[in-house]
Amino acid sequence: MTEPVSPAVRRLRRRVPLISGAAAIVLAALLGVLIVLRGGLVDIDEEWMQEILEVRGPIGETLALGMNYLGGGIIGVFVVPIGVAVILLLVKRPWASLFFVVASAASAGVVQILKHTFGRARPDEILVVSDFGSFPSGHTANAATIAVALGIIFPRVWVWIAGVAYTVLMLVSRTYLGAHWLTDTLGGVLVGAGVALVLWAPFANKLFDETHRHQTT
Repeated sequence: MTEPVSPAVRRLRRRVPLISGAAAIVLAALLGVLIVLRGGLVDIDEEWMQEILEVRGPIGETLALGMNYLGGGIIGVFVVPIGVAVILLLVKRPWASLFFVVASAASAGVVQILKHTFGRARPDEILVVSDFGSFPSGHTANAATIAVALGIIFPRVWVWIAGVAYTVLMLVSRTYLGAHWLTDTLGGVLVGAGVALVLWAPFANKLFDETHRHQTT
């Protein structure tokens, strides 16, 4: 029989992700402000881009283009979130499904707000067609949201490792294609992870109860 969770524990379960997630989003916004104050370029961005240009090749471009299609457009914005949500519903995780969809949509929304707020120009070396605004990276934010959300839904070490690996691959691929500066992708990680954590707060108790039920059945 499941032991009841005290109100204090339930409140803590909401506050920790809320505070840490909000802090991540604020840090992303502050990074955007710093970039604007620096005239749109940061030294590490130029150095990283020079390194990328030196290692560019057909194999790397092919892999990076695969990540480009996977993390954006119809596939990244609609197919993946809806597909994951449907799978979660099929395994009887309705709260997890709702949490994943809301987090994915909210992450995309915050990215667009920041893009239009800062209006940073993309690198001249870009190899793909992209929308307005370089900061933050929507592909990387989406990857980070997926990684954190699935790590919360399925609290297993291997899920977190896979999520981190996927996010890092997305980060590298975006700069490899010249679609983003390095700081764009770092901002994307902060936004994506931050939004998932903030939205974990209102879902925390439901997700915990749902996960515990599946572990005990």
